Amino acid sequence: MPSVAAKPDLGADRGGWFGPALIVVAAVTVLRLGLLAFNRTDLFVDEAQYWLWGQHLDFGYYSKPPLIGWLIRAVTDLAGSDAPFWVRMPGAVLHGITALALGALAARIAGRSVAVWTAALYVTLPFVALGSVLISTDTVMAPFYALALLFLHRAGQGRGAVDALAAGICAGLAFTAKYAAIYLIPGLALAALVSSAWRVGWRNVVIAALAFGAVIAPNVIWNLNNGLTTVSHTMDNVGWVRTGAALNFSSMAEFFGSQFAVFGPVTMAALLIGYASWRDPAKRGLAMLSLPPLVAVTLEALLDRAYANWAVAAYFAGTVLAAMVLRGAWRWIALAVNVVIALAIPVLTVLAPWPERDGAPLLKRWLGQGDLSRSILALAKQTGVPVYADNRAILADLYYTGRDAGIVVYAPAPRGRAESYYEQMWPLPEHYTGELLVVSDHAPDCGAGPVAPVGVLDASGTWAGKGYQAYRVEARCVRAED
Repeated sequence: MPSVAAKPDLGADRGGWFGPALIVVAAVTVLRLGLLAFNRTDLFVDEAQYWLWGQHLDFGYYSKPPLIGWLIRAVTDLAGSDAPFWVRMPGAVLHGITALALGALAARIAGRSVAVWTAALYVTLPFVALGSVLISTDTVMAPFYALALLFLHRAGQGRGAVDALAAGICAGLAFTAKYAAIYLIPGLALAALVSSAWRVGWRNVVIAALAFGAVIAPNVIWNLNNGLTTVSHTMDNVGWVRTGAALNFSSMAEFFGSQFAVFGPVTMAALLIGYASWRDPAKRGLAMLSLPPLVAVTLEALLDRAYANWAVAAYFAGTVLAAMVLRGAWRWIALAVNVVIALAIPVLTVLAPWPERDGAPLLKRWLGQGDLSRSILALAKQTGVPVYADNRAILADLYYTGRDAGIVVYAPAPRGRAESYYEQMWPLPEHYTGELLVVSDHAPDCGAGPVAPVGVLDASGTWAGKGYQAYRVEARCVRAED
């Protein structure tokens, strides 16, 4: 079993870890990219939206900071293709880089063996496997968060200004990927209180803070010039800020239980044991770097609700800590469990729509978007009118699948603050008085009873049974319903 009393082999050679770790990480990454080439799922709503951001480069976007849009644009331009493979391809590579960065951190803290195991465990974690088949802001944040930890540890031991500068830049890039990178700040403060290895010195704190501020400044200015759009959406996600808090113990229990699926059951158990390892200053420091996001999101789940991935920032330092706690056979057990999950996820995307459960594809949430969009676009070409939809997921895929179709797509005109990127960027113009192809789950009533649909839509996968149809109506009818 994992042991609190087990001590890292601090006398071990800290060199010689990179070669074995690179072999493991490269093998896993190449396998993932190979399976990704045969992935049969559609881009998820968020992935399609991130791709769309990349077509309209800016220093900020409606719901997230800009780095993921920039990255997808760079990769697809270099590849000369907007195919799902290229949109998703950075995921496996970025997680591979993260694994090696965490291995370097582990080598400094605990030696060669822990470094190799850290890289191997991280690259096979369940959330890493999922983040390697679906591109997300967590994935883009990961390498920069891990590198910030590495450079902060170097600055703590050597007090070098260059390391502090690099840490600030990496932290800033992590923040421009996802605002959850802000957990680095309380994590470092707590780690410095309990472990001298993380005390970088006040001069280096200033250097890192200035570098961090310089990197995030364009996004901050963009938010200030756009009504704090991204910040407001982030507050919407923290529901109790808008509607008030109410204790929800079942939500908290569900979230905490989900972390054993996100981080792996054995690795999560090892991490919890590591949190109790107060006699070891190295483990204390890592625990303090890992705890803030996990505690904060668990409290959020108690007060309202929280998605399983919201505490991912806990698991960068957490992977090193778990690798230090695990010993002997338990390392192999943790790795074996993770490998099974890590293989199952991409294999299921290749086999989709098989297998089925209760008569529907197991991965139905990631299927059917493209088919629905193509049938909508075909009807739009037949009727010669713009498309109008109020469903964010439908809009996201219409813009992606219809990128070369030449079809105009509108979202609802916002009343007050826009409720989506599509309302912000492509609302139905006030002056438009013509007809629209309205995609809705209920028939519009323009004064003479419900309107009949103009054609049958291909509603499979995630859209099966949800009643979406296309209706040809005048714009005034849509405005009356809104």
